[in-house]
Amino acid sequence: MVPADWQHPKDEDGNYIPLHDGFNKRLAAWKEENAKWQQGLRRDYSADDKWVPIEAKYAGTPFEEWDGPRPDPKDYMPDWPTEQRTHLCMYEDCTEGTPISPVFATPEECARWLADNGASAFGHMTATYEQWLATCRKGYAVGMVMGGGLPPRSGVALNAE
Repeated sequence: MVPADWQHPKDEDGNYIPLHDGFNKRLAAWKEENAKWQQGLRRDYSADDKWVPIEAKYAGTPFEEWDGPRPDPKDYMPDWPTEQRTHLCMYEDCTEGTPISPVFATPEECARWLADNGASAFGHMTATYEQWLATCRKGYAVGMVMGGGLPPRSGVALNAE
């Protein structure tokens, strides 16, 4: 959800600038992990996010070299107040974090545009109006679903099942 007048920023060549979502959440996690790093600990993502000692080979390594620089708000979507988030704009965020549609006032308008313009639901996969509508109403879709002997399907298609 975005404000009615939202214009995603573009670079000097007219290409969309990728923006991540969730600046405040990412910054809080970065600060927590940086503080733990200073204590000689790092998060073990393979073990329920518990904290484990930093391996000797990384001792003395600045946290920024391990995790990257402190998150910068310019790399993230604005954190608009809820009352300003009145319109929809469909984004792909598996790779870039850029819009794949204009801004629309209703899920029906957005879904119609996505279906009529053959917007990518995942890679080369497109979706029907009904599939896009279910996704617009839900607010998101997983990228792709595969397994169980079925052919790969986009998360957009899955939302309508």
